[in-house]
Amino acid sequence: MKTGKKTSSYKAGSLTLAGTVAMGTGVMIGAGIFALTGQVAELSGPLFPLAFLIAAVISGFSAYTYIKVSNKYPSAGGIAMILQKAYGPATVTGAAALMMAFSMIINESLVARTFGTYTLQLFDVGRDSILVPILAIGLIIFAFLVNIASNKIIGSISSVTAILKIGGILIFSLAILWAAGFTFEFTQSAPESAASPTGFIAGIALAILAFKGFTTITNSGGEVVHPEKNVGRAIMISLAICLLVYMSVAFAVGSTLGIDEISAAKDYALAEAARPAFGDYGVWFTVAIAIIATASGLLASVFAVSRMLAMLTDMELIPHRHFGMPGDIQTHTLVYTVIAAGLLAAFFDLGRIASLGAIFYLVMDIVIHWGVFRYLRKDVGAQGWVLLSAIFFDVVVLGAFLMMKANIDPWIIVIAFVGIVIIIGFEKYYLSNKRSLTDADTHGGHGS
Repeated sequence: MKTGKKTSSYKAGSLTLAGTVAMGTGVMIGAGIFALTGQVAELSGPLFPLAFLIAAVISGFSAYTYIKVSNKYPSAGGIAMILQKAYGPATVTGAAALMMAFSMIINESLVARTFGTYTLQLFDVGRDSILVPILAIGLIIFAFLVNIASNKIIGSISSVTAILKIGGILIFSLAILWAAGFTFEFTQSAPESAASPTGFIAGIALAILAFKGFTTITNSGGEVVHPEKNVGRAIMISLAICLLVYMSVAFAVGSTLGIDEISAAKDYALAEAARPAFGDYGVWFTVAIAIIATASGLLASVFAVSRMLAMLTDMELIPHRHFGMPGDIQTHTLVYTVIAAGLLAAFFDLGRIASLGAIFYLVMDIVIHWGVFRYLRKDVGAQGWVLLSAIFFDVVVLGAFLMMKANIDPWIIVIAFVGIVIIIGFEKYYLSNKRSLTDADTHGGHGS
């Protein structure tokens, strides 16, 4: 009976292809372009547009795995379903799925803080102001209120805002490039350390985080119209749109600001890039687009991660407590999602949030590719060399990213490692305890 209640709120066919593309681009563009352009440029130097291009290629290899499995087994659980198919109800399944869920929650806090940072550009307030986390938490609460409504409201909002923000960002990019004479030249070279091979590859790791929103589509696969065809289409269309947007913005920012200026304004690089050519009007326009992009991105991400956590509960891979709350399982996981995102937004800055999200995502991604290569590739008709290539790319960028962070912020590696150990330990304890209880019930039944 419990299972019926849990799954009843999944509505097959409630997301159209256009709505699904809007949701995917909403998550990617919401954080990827506004929060990460400066972060990637700081690591990769003057070649940071190339970092975004390479990240798109690597994300395409990763997407291949998700598309192949989702085409045959579309599910509202998405990534949790892929892991279950590959590894069964094992510790690795629950742990990797939780890492994905946490990376998505981390992304939500990244988006929320980006919203606060850009909004304060309208006023004479520093980026270290207490108002940044306050505005971030306010946006998270707003996303919660919208998400308890319905898929149709989320889909409608995502569709409208996707058009507004993609159009607005392209106008922003073209206007700045026009002011620069369409020279596509960067204003200055990067410092030697920023242009190092390790730094460049580390920048790719953050740029991959800007594309990982395509997994939002996978997590909503069971609710997409004709998912066996449209999940894959939506993923590839979303990646293509985001690559176009990212490259145009990267060239626009690079032609206006030097790397040192981008680094100084890394949390609000787009707003700063609009200032030289268009003054305060350019800043206001950029902030308006950033507010739309981050708000819609958060709506889409909260929608997806709450569904994923609900599916993990359905699959009995994580425990669930309602704590006296009304509503179904999705409502409860939605509450847990926004509380976790709010805590991260309150206590972590943008750089650390992005770093933590990149580490969690890349580790989880490697686990998924290996699982599909080892156990599912024949079943879903996947090419082994593509899966192994995806693993290789992930390992290289993760290794470079960890090397870079070990030099400049080793504590984030410690936090990530401790977090992964806690997740694995928690999952192992929960599943072992559940099996013990099941065995006890079985033996008790035979004894009676």
